Amino acid sequence: MESARLKTKRISQLVDENYVHAYVLYYFGIRFDEYSEHTLEQACQAKGLKVDQVIRELESPTHLREADIPLISYPIDLIVEYLKHSHFLFIKHKLPYIARLVDGFKADHTDYLPVERDLKLVFPLFVEDFIHHIYEEEDTLFSYIKALERASNGTYIPTRLYQLMERFSVQKFAVEHEAHDDEMQGIRKITKDYEIKPDAPLHVKVIFNELRDFEQNLITHARIENEILLPKAMMLETKVKQAFFERIRLN
Repeated sequence: MESARLKTKRISQLVDENYVHAYVLYYFGIRFDEYSEHTLEQACQAKGLKVDQVIRELESPTHLREADIPLISYPIDLIVEYLKHSHFLFIKHKLPYIARLVDGFKADHTDYLPVERDLKLVFPLFVEDFIHHIYEEEDTLFSYIKALERASNGTYIPTRLYQLMERFSVQKFAVEHEAHDDEMQGIRKITKDYEIKPDAPLHVKVIFNELRDFEQNLITHARIENEILLPKAMMLETKVKQAFFERIRLN
């Protein structure tokens, strides 16, 4: 019965009821701002989609949140792989979607015209800086942790390991990481902490909710790195250094 009602609802109504629907529809090629007055069934027909398949995705439960996963019990190599997968989802899925929302942002409301202007200027710069930070983290911190993990299992070239330990420090990574923990401060200022007024247009509601949720994802992601990954990495680094220098002493 509910599925039958969804078919006849306008896209704008579906998105207004739950902004996450806009994200699901986007990856089916249905952009809520272009098909706002179409019913779901009409939009699916226009895109050559099976409406029942789209409804199943709209009704499917949300994905498991990072905060719900017991990562503290995971070995460090799996934590690294999990975080790399999260990076992939950020860069290849969520950010392109939000960037498209911002690029097509038409405030149609005097209170939000400055927000439209400023977001279109600032958000691309945020994305560029964010992606640079992610790749740099994977190329340095994650690579170093993997090298320590291999060394702890006895797989290493002594000179190479020594060079890595001279060049990198988990403690230094931890200090630098804290400096990146509030990357969305500027966007919060532009949006006045994602304040949505009662008469805000639908596009504003979708963008602000997506930005708020993305920031919450980043906060959780940073907590996992700061409270789980880095402490484990420090212990691993200490263990490897002790074994390495003990071996040198004995030789």
